[in-house]
Amino acid sequence: MSSTPPDLSRVLQRATHALRAQFFVAGALFATWGVHVPSIKAHYALGEQALAIAMLASGAGAVVALLQAGRVLARHAPRRVVPLMGLACVAAVGSLLLPSQYALLLALMLAYGMAAALFDVAINDEATSIEQACGRPLMSGFHGMFSLGGMAGAAAWSALAPLGVSPTGHLAGAAIVLGAVAAVASRFMLRQQREAQAGGTPLSLPHGPLVLLGLMAGLGLVGEGAMYDWSVLYLRQELTAAPAVASLGYASFSAAMAAGRFGGDWVRARMRPETLLRASGMLGAVGMALALAVPHPAGALVGFALVGLGFANVVPVLFSAAGQQPGIAPAHGIAAVSSVGYFGLMAGPPLIGFIAEARSLTAGLTVVIFFAMVVAAFARRALVGAR
Repeated sequence: MSSTPPDLSRVLQRATHALRAQFFVAGALFATWGVHVPSIKAHYALGEQALAIAMLASGAGAVVALLQAGRVLARHAPRRVVPLMGLACVAAVGSLLLPSQYALLLALMLAYGMAAALFDVAINDEATSIEQACGRPLMSGFHGMFSLGGMAGAAAWSALAPLGVSPTGHLAGAAIVLGAVAAVASRFMLRQQREAQAGGTPLSLPHGPLVLLGLMAGLGLVGEGAMYDWSVLYLRQELTAAPAVASLGYASFSAAMAAGRFGGDWVRARMRPETLLRASGMLGAVGMALALAVPHPAGALVGFALVGLGFANVVPVLFSAAGQQPGIAPAHGIAAVSSVGYFGLMAGPPLIGFIAEARSLTAGLTVVIFFAMVVAAFARRALVGAR
């Protein structure tokens, strides 16, 4: 890795700010969907199992898209992919409460999963390019903007709900604002030339060290997915918190995760990645245990914040490692790890939903504790040789 230049070039500075905006948009969109899980459940009159299947549709779309992400980004630079996928994302999220048929909800979730997955790989590809050009850790900070966007998206609904804004109105307004931000920011992303290999580009399937990196990312992202999709409903349904208080469950998680990520690059420059990953898993497990053990909204909010702080640097560490594998293009490494990792993000919440349907949401969320402990236990093996 090259030494850190004294000043970033003007183009690189603009690209860095633009990419931070795109990560913010991705987080805010995910949060906007997440805080309206209770609204969607009520609008379509769904039980936990039907709601879990809708979430699984998003996961299925994400995995299909991720398998093709390497091919797409081999031919088209992130600057071209991001605005198109951003438009698809905001259109899907903004329309979630417009139809009344469950089949149309499944179609929207499938479309959102596909578009969000390609959007995510493209911005992480760009993040790897910028990090390498700067010669210093930046990935955690970019992901911090995702968490900041998540916090802002959740806090917006917490502020607007008491004012009488409808869920449909909030979804539409958020889609318009975030779509505009993504479109403008795309103009300042790096101009890169991409040419596919003559023999064609393979599917983004994990192999070698990418397999374990992907599995670890998947386990870590189960915790994130649980907070995105179930934290609000847990506070509302299990602890009977008011809607404004319940939406703070996701906000507290995202705020803590953002803080952990904004400080993560400083930590990554001073701590071995396997040590950081092990500590992250342990803290995530402790936080989730606290949230489920204390039957009061205040205890859950503290626990969710610890989960956010614990999982803050799991994905940045793993994605950074995936984007720097010898002989593998960053887009392929990130997409391969993402194809497994984001299956955890999308499929983990439905798994929790199936357990909740059979037993309780509290029981379903205990899987986060187990997966966090596995992340801690296998940190060293997953990052052998990483520094």
